[in-house]
Amino acid sequence: MGEKVVVVGGGNAAIDAARTAFRLGEKEVTILYRRTRAEMPAQEEEIEEAEREGIKIEYLTAPTRLLIEKHRIKGMECVRMELGDLDESGRPKPVPIPGSEFKIKADTIIPAISQYSDFSFLSQRDGVKTTRLGGIEVDPFTLETNIEGIFAGGDVVTGPQTYIDAMGAGRKAANSIDRYLK
Repeated sequence: MGEKVVVVGGGNAAIDAARTAFRLGEKEVTILYRRTRAEMPAQEEEIEEAEREGIKIEYLTAPTRLLIEKHRIKGMECVRMELGDLDESGRPKPVPIPGSEFKIKADTIIPAISQYSDFSFLSQRDGVKTTRLGGIEVDPFTLETNIEGIFAGGDVVTGPQTYIDAMGAGRKAANSIDRYLK
């Protein structure tokens, strides 16, 4: 991967990618996140562990373009951000600061942003209800959807969470399915 790795994102996947790169022996690992630490969706203990391991986090920073020479990544151009009005997620919207552009060197860039579920396999006629945030709507106790006998859990219901949360939802759904079949 080279000596300098840049991870773009602020969720648990970004932290996992950065920590994995660091443990694989990369000398310098930096996370770029476009908001402040307060808005970072990653779990607090994961952020703290990454920093303790020596991973740098550049807050209020967003990439604007890749720097490529002879078909190889050399880095990226970034811009500093400031927080504006709230966006649809309820968090302050990052706004670029004119004239704050800078370059960061990188041998490898790992995008870890915009995690979402792919519902392309569902059609309108399937009739599975979704939430306004784009997840599948389920009964909170049984995880059954609006269609009898169809259950859902994990990120497809809650949005991005941890693997442990998804495993817990799987167990809960399995118990509900077992009760449903009996």
